[in-house]
Amino acid sequence: MQRSTVPHPVTLRQLQYVVAVADLSSFGLAAKACRVSQPTLSAQVAAAEAALGVRLFHRDRRTVAPTRAGEVFVVTARALLFDADALVELAGHLADPAVGRLRIGVIPTVAPYLLPLVAPSLREAFPRLQVIWREEKTQGIRAAMDRGELDAGILVAEDAAPLAHVELGRDPFVLAVAPQHPLAASDDDASLDVLADEDVLLLDDGHCFRTAALAACASAGAHEADYRGTSIATLVQMAASGLGITLLPRLAVEVENRGSPLHVRAFVPGGPARTLVLAWRGRATLGPTAEPVGRTLAAAWAKARSESGDAPAR
Repeated sequence: MQRSTVPHPVTLRQLQYVVAVADLSSFGLAAKACRVSQPTLSAQVAAAEAALGVRLFHRDRRTVAPTRAGEVFVVTARALLFDADALVELAGHLADPAVGRLRIGVIPTVAPYLLPLVAPSLREAFPRLQVIWREEKTQGIRAAMDRGELDAGILVAEDAAPLAHVELGRDPFVLAVAPQHPLAASDDDASLDVLADEDVLLLDDGHCFRTAALAACASAGAHEADYRGTSIATLVQMAASGLGITLLPRLAVEVENRGSPLHVRAFVPGGPARTLVLAWRGRATLGPTAEPVGRTLAAAWAKARSESGDAPAR
């Protein structure tokens, strides 16, 4: 179907003004956010309403609120502006995929352990790419990507579907117990059977690591301890005090087990693990940049494991 070539009655800038007023419920605040004078913004919103033939806002001396028509209009206007931003980003990435800005969300059970290992390599490989990191739980990353606030996320593979992604590596889990615990008597790789009837400390709801660890515990006949941690660091402290045993991602061990408060044992091949990926919105905008960034992150992580003498993920 051929699109009309008739000029549109409103401009993208006018749509930005309309959405800003709807978001901030104030012409003054919207003008400040858009970096224009309030009379200019008010006049442009009024011009848009006149051109469209619909009133978008109720106005009085104290409040500004969208009309029913305005509420519907703003939803579509916001989506259109999102696509317009993506079009501009696409042009930039097509001109040079290594230039611009990339906003990446990282889940909390990964961010403090992986980023120090890979961020320097990323800066070296893409010196003109501004990478903005944001630590957030999985649901928050996915929601921010949907809103266009994040371009990509480092997630567990199962939580990335159906997004385009590059695999970064496999992160096995380890068994971590207090030194006085009977399971600390051996350094041999452990089978899941050793978890049977044990109280296992897990993270609170909302952490993807909890989901994977809970599945491992269920298959082994373990019990979830009464306490739920808000971070891996908290799990380590609780387990070290003898309140239960825990599972840790291998990625976190070097940082969280400094001073060896816990005895750590690997699991036998095929044991519990998570696969990390860099995932991005399924748009042509990001592929030319995100794919090489993902490959760089994967290579940097593999190099860091090799240099630390860490065994290959199984």
